[in-house]
Amino acid sequence: MSAPRHFDTDLLIQRRLRAARGVPADFLMAPVAEDLADRLALIHRQFKIIVDWASPTDAVRTMLAERGYTGIIGTETAAALAAARQRPVVVAPAEALPFRAGSLDLVVSGLGLHVVDDLPGAFIQIRRALKPDGLFLAAMLGGDTLTELRQSFAEAEAEVEGGLSPRVAPFADVRDVGQLLQRAGFALPVTDTDRLTVRYANVFALMHDLRAMGATNPLVDRRRTPLRRATLIRMAEIYQQRFADPDGRIRATFQIITLSGWSPHESQQKPLKPGSAKARLADALNAIELPAGDKAG
Repeated sequence: MSAPRHFDTDLLIQRRLRAARGVPADFLMAPVAEDLADRLALIHRQFKIIVDWASPTDAVRTMLAERGYTGIIGTETAAALAAARQRPVVVAPAEALPFRAGSLDLVVSGLGLHVVDDLPGAFIQIRRALKPDGLFLAAMLGGDTLTELRQSFAEAEAEVEGGLSPRVAPFADVRDVGQLLQRAGFALPVTDTDRLTVRYANVFALMHDLRAMGATNPLVDRRRTPLRRATLIRMAEIYQQRFADPDGRIRATFQIITLSGWSPHESQQKPLKPGSAKARLADALNAIELPAGDKAG
């Protein structure tokens, strides 16, 4: 059974093409690309065959190339988008990684996973495409992203239209991402999170940046009628009232989840079997160990 579709792929492509014709908004991609490169620099090994998977721009590839990494292959979801990307680039759906099993040393991704419908399936394909002891390293938007915009739209629509329409994509929770890595068969999975707060003169400046990133509402279940002017104005008022700083500028939260996992290999560390410890925890803590059921005096 195929995974349910949350995102309108054709609309995503159209909006990214529109964004590519304007001035890019790279205030998220630039620091994410640098952070991914910094994390790789801490791993003292060579990655010969690298795939930059689902990243919406070449920022990650460019940063890795500046750090001396070569053999980086990009991916893109449509030929029209691939025409503007660095070469080499492979055109394929984000959920279908077209690489031979056990052929890649590293798969890296920057801010593209949040619009992948079948994320569990994609993780499984990445793990299969990696060589034994190959690495998957990615950054994606987390559940607190644009929480202010979501709350403001929900309250405005309830007041003006008497109902809600999904207007901001659902984002994953950091705990769910860790569980997906484990389910996909990755060894030594690690996730961590950071929050970036960006300030704007008003909510319309925020929405301008979202359009410049091709990141406006791509949901299949979105309301198809145009947004009412009254709803938009009320949303802006609520946003200003609830999420403005004393100087009048509004806040927008972007949560970045960074995740990593290794393709299993016999050389990797493994957890000890229960009962195999050679030292007692009580001795290490200089504490008195009580039998089960006894209460401390």
